[in-house]
Amino acid sequence: MHNLTDSHQLETAWKNDLPERFDPMTVKELRQSLRRGSFVYPFLAIQLFAVVAMAVEFDLGHAAESSKYTGALNLWLLGTSGPFWMVVSAICLVLMPLGGLILMGQELEEGNHELLLLTKLDRWKVVTGKFITLWGLCVLTFVSLLPYVVVRYLVGGIEWWHEAACAGTVLGGSAMLCAGAIGASAFKRTAARISILALYLASMALGCAAPLFGIGAQSGGCGWVYHITALAAVVAFTLVGLALARSRLRLAVMAYEMNPSAMIIGLMVFAPFVIGLTTAVTVGWGGVLGLIGLALVAARMDVTPKASKKTPPPLPELPPVES
Repeated sequence: MHNLTDSHQLETAWKNDLPERFDPMTVKELRQSLRRGSFVYPFLAIQLFAVVAMAVEFDLGHAAESSKYTGALNLWLLGTSGPFWMVVSAICLVLMPLGGLILMGQELEEGNHELLLLTKLDRWKVVTGKFITLWGLCVLTFVSLLPYVVVRYLVGGIEWWHEAACAGTVLGGSAMLCAGAIGASAFKRTAARISILALYLASMALGCAAPLFGIGAQSGGCGWVYHITALAAVVAFTLVGLALARSRLRLAVMAYEMNPSAMIIGLMVFAPFVIGLTTAVTVGWGGVLGLIGLALVAARMDVTPKASKKTPPPLPELPPVES
């Protein structure tokens, strides 16, 4: 009877557990995040705030201002789209991503990253597992608000493209802010975390503004080229934030190598100038090229030196055998 009970419990746990195809780092972070209050309380609060914001919006008769520059990463839309999108932005775009400021400290302060890197996990898997979890919770919270978006569209007479642009701004902005918060959390001191996050936000704002303003002005609106540029901006600065966190996981730095964290910080400093120059040289049309270049550099800048597979192993140093 006891064996039957244990077998039933194992079968139930197997069915309710996460699939094995999930990355182990993502599974670990999901289990921890879903138990802590940083997800539960904002998730419940945003439902209440969304109802109140919609009631206030309908009571005031607020209508979103139409614009030919209705596109993703246009923060002006969020500020002029009524109380509902202000509440969504405050929670999904600011509060929940800033929870990433504590994520890397859990691994670095206790030395857990050394044990993780002894397994099959590499540095990218460690940071991407944390990013997928943090951003996934933001997306999950946002998806729970889609019924309110539909009600606003049906009852409030809101244009669907305007709502889609606001949604893209929240999701894309939260991805970049999640990555930046995770990168800043890899530093031990609170002052250092705040300073790095401020530098990242400044680099992100300037690096995104130049190509988006340039293509918007040249095309006279937010067409498909604008949205490709916005997507490239999200990918590029997300990789920059994750590359910063990844650089802090290096177990050793060779004597001839530059400090990996310093290289990524330098990249954040000079990236807006390079992207702005690329935008200016192409008269506003080619800012996306600078963003693509930034993404490639961020992904490849901090590469762990590895010997070729063809390199033979060193000979063992055995003590001489006495004759």
